[in-house]
Formats: sequence, C-alpha cells, structure tokens
Amino acid sequence: MKKAVIVTGGKQYLVHEGLTLDVELLNIDDKTVTFDSLLFFDGDKVKVGQPIVDGVKVTAEIVNPDFQDKKVTSIRYKAKKRVHTVHGHRQHLSNIKITKISA
Repeated sequence: MKKAVIVTGGKQYLVHEGLTLDVELLNIDDKTVTFDSLLFFDGDKVKVGQPIVDGVKVTAEIVNPDFQDKKVTSIRYKAKKRVHTVHGHRQHLSNIKITKISA
C-alpha cells in the first residue's frame, strides 16, 4: 500500500489512497487538489524529500468544501473580582478524500 506524508494548513498528515480527512479550510474553486509529498513509501522502498520528494504527487477530491468543527470555549474567571468572560471558536474545515498517489 502506498503511503505519503503531505503538508496543508501548517500540519502534516500521513495519507493513503481512499482516506478521508478533515483539513484546514481550502479556498479552491476546483473539486480536485494536488499536494507535494514530504515522504513516500511503498512496501520496502522509502523516499525522503529535502524538503519534497521529486515526482510524487498526491491527488485528492474535495468532498465538503466548507464546514465548521465543534465549538471550543475558553473561560477567563477571577474569583471575588467580578471577572468572568467566555469566548467560543469554531474552526472552518474542508473534508477531502485521497484518490491517487502517483510516484
């Protein structure tokens, strides 16, 4: 099984063909997107890039272009000081499915 490590949104992901994952929001109008590979391995062969592996492209299709993650809340509270604030944040994500790893 071919596997590769890609970078998107400042994070690295270990992917294989058929995998669906949620990544940072991709502002792309197309339904397909290609990523460069940092590391590629197929069985016993391992290729490490500096910083990317030449000739290896990872192709993915965008399943859900924009949705929001669960809400993360942060609370600031000071006892006996009447200080109580609550902040919430919902990150925008894109859902992608890895269709092909070409070496």
